[in-house]
Amino acid sequence: MTKFHWFLPTSGDGRNLVGGGHGAARRGVQRPPDIEYLAQIARSAEQLGFEGVLTPTGTQCEDAWLTTAALTRETERLKFLVAFRPGALSPTLAAQMAATYQRLSRGRLLLNIVTGGERTEQARFGDHLSHDERYARTDEFLSIVRGAWSGEPYDFKGDHYQVEGATVSAAPDPIPELYFGGSSPAAGPVAARHVNVYLTWGEPPQQVKQKIEWIRGLAEEQGRRLRFGIRLHVVTRDTAKEAWVAADRLLDDLDPAEIAAAQEGLARSESVGQKRMRALHEDFRTGGSAHDLEIYPNLWAGVGLVRGGAGTALVGSHGQVAERIAEYASLGIEEFVLSGYPHLEEAYWFGEGVLPELNRLGLREDAA
Repeated sequence: MTKFHWFLPTSGDGRNLVGGGHGAARRGVQRPPDIEYLAQIARSAEQLGFEGVLTPTGTQCEDAWLTTAALTRETERLKFLVAFRPGALSPTLAAQMAATYQRLSRGRLLLNIVTGGERTEQARFGDHLSHDERYARTDEFLSIVRGAWSGEPYDFKGDHYQVEGATVSAAPDPIPELYFGGSSPAAGPVAARHVNVYLTWGEPPQQVKQKIEWIRGLAEEQGRRLRFGIRLHVVTRDTAKEAWVAADRLLDDLDPAEIAAAQEGLARSESVGQKRMRALHEDFRTGGSAHDLEIYPNLWAGVGLVRGGAGTALVGSHGQVAERIAEYASLGIEEFVLSGYPHLEEAYWFGEGVLPELNRLGLREDAA
């Protein structure tokens, strides 16, 4: 069945669009990411029936490993999709951390591998490799992590890592599933060889279909089958009119100078996926309405004006949002990683409004 995940805003949350990441300056934070507020979101996501929560990585937010480890004591079954950068720690240490986390959380760890697409952000970690070199290093990194989890000492000699006898005290049970996104030619083969779930940002269905076909073909050459997921925001209300009023309010809050500054930063990104996100709203001119950024029925590109990474949202009535999710599911999308502003309230709009519609469509079993 289709799985639905929510998002932990560890860089802060607000009633307006919280921008930042991928070169965009941080803006809009009204609720700091303290443990009490994040625990509220995690507990609500669990209560509403979400499978897990994604926690981002980067210097603009709190550390994902530490934050989610604390939240395992605040929840019972919720899984934590922890984003991390392979170049920031040794692969054997990452394997050990994941194995420990899996045992202490009783199997609730998922891992989101973020190779990194921003030269300035990577430099903060002392990483000066080029874009394609980072993906080559990720390839080696994941080989070692999986080798260390195998239960036998693992040797590896590559261009970026040389390890002898990589292992952990006990193999994690179950092995954490690996999630990964990347739109460049260098990213595809890494996904095909190593990961369980390939993630794409919320592009129009035809573009998503092409990406799925590309990665699926690469995986088949490796004798593997991957699942596919998508990262989207949501603005869902009882009626379509109410949803678009909410989107208009988010758009009206943005200052033109703020948008220009964010876009200037995002234009410097080396990420191919980020370039694809920017292309979705490149013709927008300030002064318009939210509908001007509807690039496909119920798919709104307004978030990407000030936010790096996932820049689109599903906007509409609960039934319309469910129908659009069903369309993506028909292409092969099996996991949806969602968010909204603010994350606490929007989790309830989606959980109480859209999830029952998805149950009715047969896309999801009622977690209750």
